[in-house]
Amino acid sequence: MAKIDVVMPQMGESIAEGTLSKWLKKVGESVKRDEPMFEISTDKVDAEIPAPQAGVLAEILVQEGQTVAVQTVVARLEADGTGAVTPPPRAEVPKPAETPKAPTPAAESPKPVAKPVPPPAPERPAAKAPSQAPEPAGLEERLRTKSTPLVRRIAAEHNIDLASVEGSGLAGRVTKSDLLSHLEAPHPAAPQEAKPRAAPGVDLSVGAGARLIPGPVVEPWESDRVEPWSRIRKLTADHMIMSRRVSAHVQSLIEIDYTRIAGLRSQWKGEFGERGVNLTYLAFIAAATARTLRRHPVLNSAVMGEATIYRGEINLGIAVAMDWGLIVPVIRRADELNLLGIARAINDLADRARSKKLSPDEVQKGTFTITNPGVFGTLVGLPVINQPQAGILAVGAIGKQPAVVTAPDGSDTIGIRTRGLLALSFDHRIVDGADADRFLADLRLALEQKPEELA
Repeated sequence: MAKIDVVMPQMGESIAEGTLSKWLKKVGESVKRDEPMFEISTDKVDAEIPAPQAGVLAEILVQEGQTVAVQTVVARLEADGTGAVTPPPRAEVPKPAETPKAPTPAAESPKPVAKPVPPPAPERPAAKAPSQAPEPAGLEERLRTKSTPLVRRIAAEHNIDLASVEGSGLAGRVTKSDLLSHLEAPHPAAPQEAKPRAAPGVDLSVGAGARLIPGPVVEPWESDRVEPWSRIRKLTADHMIMSRRVSAHVQSLIEIDYTRIAGLRSQWKGEFGERGVNLTYLAFIAAATARTLRRHPVLNSAVMGEATIYRGEINLGIAVAMDWGLIVPVIRRADELNLLGIARAINDLADRARSKKLSPDEVQKGTFTITNPGVFGTLVGLPVINQPQAGILAVGAIGKQPAVVTAPDGSDTIGIRTRGLLALSFDHRIVDGADADRFLADLRLALEQKPEELA
């Protein structure tokens, strides 16, 4: 029987490692080609990984909860020799001594591999000398010097040399949490308080060797249930704390009359349904937001050090709430889509986010985010900015309300209108209050007076 290597996939250009969160198959079970074998979590997305070929799961080399480098062999399948897709020489390398020479951690010896091959100790200091060697020689040095775009941006904003930060990631790579801990280091109380303030048995780590800012000591009582955070919950907590620290958050709210949209939605809902698309208020709001961002580019920008990047693309992130956390898939070039295209994209991305079918590219390069707490009946939310963006829009509950209606002759009456609130959180470092208010005014105009133009 031929052996087939199953590896940790490369889930995005800047992602160097992933956590194997769950095995969907057991040793000895058969698996079909492209059938999901295991789930992984990265700092971008949770996803199910399919089998490269049909066969029987012969070995599991990486256990649930372990974080390994991309291309690390996590399991092996047994299949007929005629169906093998992995060249046999990979599984026949007999010399462990050759492992350090391999260009990636995927190289292996005949022994089971539970972790990515660690860098030899003598080579570790080389990771701290990027200025002397501009071209990284191996994977360890590339990871150390490259890190992730978010880490490099935060380091640039605070004038921090990444080589001076002790990294806890793969091959000493500096993570976001490492950088936040480094920023806290100048305060003398921080290193002394880190250990005693952690309650017994409570893991405050965000990643390997990293920790959240210590909070008050909390101990579980006898009737309590303690549930450790999932990886996505840890990453969300880390990202939210970082966003609050980085951006000067300000919120503006505006009330929208959706009565005209409600009529169009009733009129067009059947037609959209025939095409397999559910037409929601969110689709109208997203379409209007994308087009309004064209005229207000500062809301579609990002901070880079002491400069502003005005994004050439309008890529809308749509926050999706799941049982295990929150994810923000992205609609690329949303301003180029009509209402049907936006509605279809929202339906598709939300469905695949909940079934863990998103690809890494579909959760990256967002330029502005929309979140919809109103779907749960929330009057309005004041959201935290999704870094490194400059703004995020929260959609409040939409419902019928009594309101003053002015007739064409100027007389006022009380009528029933469909209304709801929108809340904009923006980064006051680059977005002035007037900029935010003009954006909201134009968005209200598009939704109340010109919704037909979105079709």
